Amino acid sequence: MALEVERKFLLGSDAWRREVQRSERLRQGYLNHEKDCSIRVRTCGEQAWLNIKSVTIGAQRQEFEYEIPLADACLMLDTLSRKPLIEKVRHIVQVGGHTWEIDEFEGENAGLTVAEIELEHPDEPFERPSWLGQEVTEDVRYYNTSLAQHPFKAWETQAAAGLS
Repeated sequence: MALEVERKFLLGSDAWRREVQRSERLRQGYLNHEKDCSIRVRTCGEQAWLNIKSVTIGAQRQEFEYEIPLADACLMLDTLSRKPLIEKVRHIVQVGGHTWEIDEFEGENAGLTVAEIELEHPDEPFERPSWLGQEVTEDVRYYNTSLAQHPFKAWETQAAAGLS
């Protein structure tokens, strides 16, 4: 069984941009609406994956990922995935022996930027860079599965209408 330990944070500043080592554009879509697991298709450049992840709140979840043909993934994204798709640019930053993935969302989630760090275990210590903001690991609104159903742009509209 594959186990993912991941923590999510908002950003406190744009200082992380000076530390970016590489960036890649991702497109992903969800094929199901199940309460126990999400099934996701993701493309990045010329590669594609099918990912199955337990729907568990918190830092630790089961995760299985398999490479699939790019043409199959593109067809699934266009015809089978619920909309809107998750579109983002992922920036890779190294800090204190750990890799941070900073996702700048586009499309319906434009304006949202989230930093994620994968750890060996939930209590593993890590260096907190100065640009790191509030932790949102326990806030399901920031999970990609939630953003596919309730995009960030809708949060702003709801808040303006007093509905949040």
